[in-house]
Amino acid sequence: MPTTFLSRFKIKPGTEAEFVELIDAMEANAAIEADTLQYKFYRLEEPNAFAVFESFTDEAADRAHQENPASAPIIARMIDCIDGTYHREYLYDVKG
Repeated sequence: MPTTFLSRFKIKPGTEAEFVELIDAMEANAAIEADTLQYKFYRLEEPNAFAVFESFTDEAADRAHQENPASAPIIARMIDCIDGTYHREYLYDVKG
């Protein structure tokens, strides 16, 4: 069963340029991961607020994405930009 969620978070003031630059690298890495179905960042209406929509074939694919050696340094830099924590909202197929 696919694992799909939307993570919402705010970034620290003054980190937007760096964060937006890192988005391209993360989306490019996710695009070549075999078990990543969808991975896309969005800017939210509230200042400094972003979301990332992620969908993987299963929970193991989500873990593999997080542990991808090519993404690990990018994720660390992104986490440094995040102000506080994030909220992960899981999405389930209506007919699943």
